Amino acid sequence: MSKTMSEKILARASGQKEVEAGDIVIADIDVAMTHDLTGPLSVQSFNEIGTEKVWDPSKIVIPFDHQVPADSIDSATNHIIMRKFVEEQNIENFYDVNAGVCHQILPELGHIVPGEVVVGADSHTCTHGALGAFSTGIGSTDMAMVFSEGKLWFKVPETNRFEINGQLKDNVYAKDVILSIIGQVGADGSTYKACEFAGETVSNMNVSDRMVLSNMAIEMGGKTGLVEPDEKTIEYVKARSNKPYKVFKTDLDAPSLNIIDIDVSDLEPQVACPHNVDNVKPVSEVDVEIDQVFIGSCTNGRLSDLRDAARILKGKTIAKGTRMLVIPASKEIYMKALDEGLIKIFVEAGALVSAPCCGPCLGGHTGLIGAGEVSLSTSNRNFKGRQGSPEGEVYLSSAAVAAASAIEGKIIVPQ
Repeated sequence: MSKTMSEKILARASGQKEVEAGDIVIADIDVAMTHDLTGPLSVQSFNEIGTEKVWDPSKIVIPFDHQVPADSIDSATNHIIMRKFVEEQNIENFYDVNAGVCHQILPELGHIVPGEVVVGADSHTCTHGALGAFSTGIGSTDMAMVFSEGKLWFKVPETNRFEINGQLKDNVYAKDVILSIIGQVGADGSTYKACEFAGETVSNMNVSDRMVLSNMAIEMGGKTGLVEPDEKTIEYVKARSNKPYKVFKTDLDAPSLNIIDIDVSDLEPQVACPHNVDNVKPVSEVDVEIDQVFIGSCTNGRLSDLRDAARILKGKTIAKGTRMLVIPASKEIYMKALDEGLIKIFVEAGALVSAPCCGPCLGGHTGLIGAGEVSLSTSNRNFKGRQGSPEGEVYLSSAAVAAASAIEGKIIVPQ
């Protein structure tokens, strides 16, 4: 019988010939990730289970990224808890405060390959589906069971496949595509469904841009966000990993598949307005003054985003009364941005550049906004209080829109 990517991957991982949407399976986990914020509860729960050793320390990845360097005694304590756990369990894939954002460094450092089942104690773990893995976020207590057994139960999801076609206009990016899709289907439009991204537009995207699509699948309720592996995927993976992999692709006549056609030929730059990610409008229809611009996060803190922003900011100055924070998503990206002179452009324009971390995205660390302030951010969520005060407002956009808006002090379409 014809099957989707998710059905094929979960059949492999559960040792079955085939499964179908709606089935409950117990799947072997290939990669398990937790970080400094969600990790301590996973460790506490693991200790309460009573298992002395994790199932496979080589398959666990622990990065510090949410509150780094430690900004409070509580976050410093969390770091101590996790460092102790890493040492006790001989976990080799540990990345301390200088490595970068978890969803960037896992694929960048070769931990993700096609056909795997990947779980992370973070909702945006769906990012890794851009490499053809079934990757999804789980709770910290679920992660404790993964640490103990190396398995987890899943309900096999149905699939919404977005067939995206058309040539993107100048200054229109993957972020605009995914914001537009979320605006069309709504925040619950793909609840517990696998979101596949396909079509000529996606084929023309590089892996970094595909990660933007997969990253935000959760913002329409998706269980995971997938892109079928192609030559670009394999080239990316082979340059970073020597792990074996298997490519799975969706049969277009699979019974659990729902195909949604998306034409982006006339798409304009988009912005998600407060306080929901599906409250999406063309940038041309939004005239809002801003107090802060944030370029970074696991959505748009990659080298291509920094290049887009630097191209617009070069020789310009950030508007008076507007502040700008730039945070590369990883050490590797930071180093390349230094080599290319991008960091100098940002600093000369008046931006603050921080070491790789999640920054203000989670509302628990550096660069928060206060009551009545407006932030324009390249991150993935704009819920009330997401980046600081619940009396502030957060808009979401591409790096290009963010950079152009920083110069003007209000949200504008880049020229």
